[in-house]
Amino acid sequence: MLDDFMVRAILAGVGVAIAAAPLGSFVVWRRMVYFGDATSHASILGVALSLALELSVFLGVVTVALVMAIAVTLLSRREYAMEILLGVLSYSALAFGLVAVSFISGVRIDLMAYLFGDILAVSRADLAVIWLGALAVVGLIAYRWKALLISTLSEELAHANKIDPKREQLILTLTLAITVALAIKVVGALLIAAMLIIPAAAARPISRTPEMMAVTAAVIGSGSVLIGLCLAYVMDTPAGPSIVCVSALSFAATNLLSLAIKS
Repeated sequence: MLDDFMVRAILAGVGVAIAAAPLGSFVVWRRMVYFGDATSHASILGVALSLALELSVFLGVVTVALVMAIAVTLLSRREYAMEILLGVLSYSALAFGLVAVSFISGVRIDLMAYLFGDILAVSRADLAVIWLGALAVVGLIAYRWKALLISTLSEELAHANKIDPKREQLILTLTLAITVALAIKVVGALLIAAMLIIPAAAARPISRTPEMMAVTAAVIGSGSVLIGLCLAYVMDTPAGPSIVCVSALSFAATNLLSLAIKS
């Protein structure tokens, strides 16, 4: 079954969608949209370093993404506004990554595949990494779910329940960094943030509880992968952007449905 490239692509996309769903919900609640962009831009630097050092691309991307996550968390405690920090780190990492790629000789690099993804080229080894990473991310989020929710609602409420909100933020940013590293081969650095945000935003109007929103986001994300890949196969369109287009249409549909129910 795994010999079929479409089956591998579907399994890889669903794995990323499942990992991105609960994280995307927290990104929407905490308004951390720019963090996803910053981390995904930094992943290009990870790709360049891993190719230069002849390491696994996943290892290079996750290392740079984790460094980015820790740097944002530590520097946000100082005098810099979050959007300034993310802007500086995001564009600096992307620029350093593109410059570093230009210095690598003797290695053929399909930069477009890393920018926009190449889900149809996912191998069995990639599939194993994606699903192991996705299960680890979902397991950690499930374990810290209550603490993450309370710290998202209010820092004062978190302190009253003996929860350190900074620690929960660090856990969230670290899992986000891992998810970005998992998704770079599926939808690419420039579209990862869309996979995080759009399914969660689409689930919000039709969800009554936080848990329901996370599950609905996973269903919408997985459905977007299936429909997007089918459309890409039939219409010969780019797979990653096709998946994101279906997610965007889901967002419009759920908001229209919510408006119709309220009226």
